[in-house]
Amino acid sequence: MVPFAGYSMPLSYGDVGAVASHHHVRNSVGIFDVGHMVQSNFRGATTTAFLEWLTPSSLHQLPHYSSTLSVLLNEHGGIIDDTVITKHADDAYYIVTNAGRRDRDLAWFKEQLDKWNMSEKAKDGKVEMEILEGWGLLALQGPEAAQYLQGLTSFDLQGLTFGKSAFVPLEGFNLHVARGGYTGEDGFEISIPPAHTVDVAKLLSKSPVQLTGLGARDSLRLEAGMCLYGQDLDEQTTPIEAGLTWVIGKNRRGKADFIGAEGVLKHLKDGPPRRRVGMIVEGAPARQGAKVFAPSGGDLIGTVTSGIPSPTLGKNIAMGYVQSGWHKKGTEVEVEVRNKLRRATLTPMPFVTTRYYRGT
Repeated sequence: MVPFAGYSMPLSYGDVGAVASHHHVRNSVGIFDVGHMVQSNFRGATTTAFLEWLTPSSLHQLPHYSSTLSVLLNEHGGIIDDTVITKHADDAYYIVTNAGRRDRDLAWFKEQLDKWNMSEKAKDGKVEMEILEGWGLLALQGPEAAQYLQGLTSFDLQGLTFGKSAFVPLEGFNLHVARGGYTGEDGFEISIPPAHTVDVAKLLSKSPVQLTGLGARDSLRLEAGMCLYGQDLDEQTTPIEAGLTWVIGKNRRGKADFIGAEGVLKHLKDGPPRRRVGMIVEGAPARQGAKVFAPSGGDLIGTVTSGIPSPTLGKNIAMGYVQSGWHKKGTEVEVEVRNKLRRATLTPMPFVTTRYYRGT
C-alpha cells in the first residue's frame, strides 16, 4: 500500500508483481479499485451550456449515454484537470475527475457554479452539483473483460461500444457501466453505491480476473500513450501542447465562449511553443524530470514527464515535452539518464496498439 492523493492505494496485490499483473491485463482480465476518483452528477436546465463554458467540448452534440474526454481550463488555457464527461440527458451529466486534484477541482466547480447561477445565463434554470461521496469505482480491463462481465448480466454488452454507458443489471445490482478505461484494452468502469462496493468487487474478482494495483496501472496507461495529471499535464500546459487538440470541439473554436479560450486559440493559430511526444530510449529507462537535449550534446530542448521499461515491448519508453520543431516522429534526441546522455528516437503514441471495442 502507498499514499496517493490522500488515500492508501494498492501498488500490487499479494506476491503478484507489477510486471506479471501488467501482462495479465494485456492477455486476460484484471480489476482496479479506482474509487479514489471523484464522481459527480450535474443537473439542471442549463447544465449543457454551463459545462460548455467550463470546458472546450461540444456537449450539445454528444448523444445521450455517451462519454468524452475533456479538460477543465483556467483563465490562461492551462489544464486544471482532465476529466471524462458522460451525458445522460440534456440536463444531466456524470463526471469523473482526478483524486489528486479534488480540492482544486471542487473549489473551481463551486466558484464557477456560483457565478453561473447568479448570472443571466441561468435564467432558464440553475445548475446543481452532487458529489457521489464514498461511491466505489471499479475498472475491469483486458481482452477477456467483456466475456467475464457478460456472464453476470442479461444485458447484451455487444451493443455497448467504446465511449458508451448504460445502467446494467449485475446479479441483482443495477449499476452504471461505461465502456472504456485507462489501459488501452477493452474494458468497463463500474460505478457502485457505497453499501455495495465490496460485494460487487467480490463478484468481479473471481478467476480469471486478477486484482491489479497502481504499479501495473501506470505501465499500462503509459504504453497506451495516456497522460497522468501532475506529471504529463498541469496548469501551465494547454491542450494544444499536450496533444489534446481533438477535445476542443470544432464548433467551439469560432465562438471562443469557454474559459481559457484566448490562450488555447492562440496556440491553435500560432502553434504551441512545445509539444508532448513519445520516445524510445536506448540503454536505460528515463524517468520523470530527465532532460532532453539536441543530438551530440546540443541545447536543452525538453523534459521527460513519464518513463518506464515497457513490459509489453521490452524497450524503454517515455513521454515528455520538446520544443516545437523537434517534435516530428523519427527525430533523434539525447536524454540524460544517470548523468549520461542516451540516444532516443521520437515515436508515435500509443506505443502499444489500443484494442477498444467499437462494435463488430
